[in-house]
Amino acid sequence: MPNIKSAKKRVKVIETKTLRNQMVKSALRTYIKKFEALAENGNKAEAEAAFKIAVKKIDQAVAKGIVKKNTASRKKSQLALKLNKIGA
Repeated sequence: MPNIKSAKKRVKVIETKTLRNQMVKSALRTYIKKFEALAENGNKAEAEAAFKIAVKKIDQAVAKGIVKKNTASRKKSQLALKLNKIGA
């Protein structure tokens, strides 16, 4: 346990930021899973809408520094491939 006042504050701030990051990551995973479920069912129109939302959430996570840029690019690419396979 920290004894210095500023160190105690750092602990509190880090806990708050950790919770916020976990919430964003969890929501991101949820949107990706929703898209993947629609893609498996072959519902192209709804899958496209879910794809747009998932990509937006990925970009927001990158902007907040929760997900790295290359990870986001890889995820978006994987989702786009799944979306393109629906029509084929």
